[in-house]
Amino acid sequence: MADVAISAESLGKLYHLGQDQDPYGRLSEVLTGMIRSPFRRGEKRGDSEAFWALRDVSFDVPEGAAVGVIGRNGAGKSTLLKILSRITWPTTGSATLHGRIASLLEVGTGFHPELSGTENVYLSGAVLGMRHAEIRRNFDEIIEFSGIDTKFLDTPVKRYSSGMQVRLGFAVAAHLESEILLIDEVLAVGDIEFQKRCLGKMDEVTNSGRTIVFVSHQLPMVASLCDHCLMLEGGRVVASGPTSDVIHRYQAGVEANAASIEFLDETNRPGDGLVSLLSAWVETGAGERQFEYSLMEPVRIRVRYRLHERLKATPQPNLHVTDSGGNYVFVTSPHDWGDDRARTPGDYTATVEIPSHFLNDGMYSVGVALNHFEKGLETAFFERGALNFNVVDRIAENELRAVSRWGGRIPGVVRPLLPWQLEEEGR
Repeated sequence: MADVAISAESLGKLYHLGQDQDPYGRLSEVLTGMIRSPFRRGEKRGDSEAFWALRDVSFDVPEGAAVGVIGRNGAGKSTLLKILSRITWPTTGSATLHGRIASLLEVGTGFHPELSGTENVYLSGAVLGMRHAEIRRNFDEIIEFSGIDTKFLDTPVKRYSSGMQVRLGFAVAAHLESEILLIDEVLAVGDIEFQKRCLGKMDEVTNSGRTIVFVSHQLPMVASLCDHCLMLEGGRVVASGPTSDVIHRYQAGVEANAASIEFLDETNRPGDGLVSLLSAWVETGAGERQFEYSLMEPVRIRVRYRLHERLKATPQPNLHVTDSGGNYVFVTSPHDWGDDRARTPGDYTATVEIPSHFLNDGMYSVGVALNHFEKGLETAFFERGALNFNVVDRIAENELRAVSRWGGRIPGVVRPLLPWQLEEEGR
C-alpha cells in the first residue's frame, strides 16, 4: 500500500446553535463578534441546541490519490475540508496530514478588495504559505493560467467579477508547490474553458504524485478526476469506494423531498447581493409537487428569486439537467424575454416545462442557476443538484408499448416522439 498522505480518525465537529463557536475563529468572525457584543449585554442566553456537523468520520488518503467528497448541502463536506485545512479544530478525533498543504475553500482566499490584482496575488500566495521568491518566479504563469487580461492587474479586485476572483484565486493555489491540494466547490463560478483548464491542472498535480481532495456537486467533474470517493450524509461517511459506485449510490439514494428546496433564512440564501434564490420545485402540469413522473406527462420546474436592486437587463435563470450518471442532458434558459422584463426590485417566479415523451425513464438532477449582466456575464447563484425527480415508464399504461411489442428498457437519455414518414417506392 502507498504511503498515507491524509489520515482522519473519528473526526467530529460540534456546534452550539446561537452561540459563538471556535475560540480560534477567522479574523472576520472575531471582529464581527466584537461589533455585536455591546448589543448582546441585555440578552438572556438560554441553553443552545447542539448540532454535530461531523460525527465519527474516519478515512485514509494514499499519497498521489485524487479523492472526491460528495453529498447534499449540509452533509458536512465543507466542515471536513476546513478541519483538514486547519481553519477550524475538530471537537473529537484527529486528522494527520503529511506534506505541505494548499487549499482553496472560498472565492478569493486571502484577497483584499482595495488591493490590485497584482498585490493580491502576492497577498493570497503568502496566506497560502508561498514564499515571495516562489510567487515571483511563477507570477507570469499564474496570470496566464487565470486568463485575466494584464490591463486589469492594477485594478482593485473589488471591481472584479466573482468569476475573475475565483480564476485568480485558483490560479494562485494551483501554483503552490504543495504535496496536498484541498478544493471546495469554487469552480462553479468559472466558465467552461476555465473549468477544463482547472481539470487539466489537477490531473497534472495528481500525475506528479501529489494528493487532491475535491468537494463538488458536479458529479461528472468528480468522476473524471477522482478514482476514489467519499459520500457524506448527516455528517457521517455513508459510502466509500470507487467513484462510479459511490456516485451511483448517491443518485439512487435521493428521496422524494429533494423535488423542492426553500431558503427561509434570509442570511443563508444563495445569491450575490443583487439577486437571491428563494425556492425551487418540480411539479406536474396540474401544479402538484411530487418526485415521480410518468414518461407520458410533462414535468414543470419553477424557480422563485428576488431582485434586490434594479438591474440593467433582465436576469436569465437557467437549469442544468443531468442524468443518474452525472452526464449533462441539457441546459435551458429563456431566449425571448428581452431586456426590459423583470428587472425591477421584487419577487419573481420563472417556469419551464419539459414536454411529455422527451426524457427517457430514469433519475434526473437539476442544477438551479441565474445569470445577470451588471458587470458582464455574472452568476448570481448556482445550486448544483438542487432538485431531483424520477421519470418512470409505466408499461401497462403505455399504448406505444403495445404497438412496438417490446417490454424491456429502451436505451438512451431522451425518448422523443418524432414524426416519421413512410413512402412506397415506385408510386
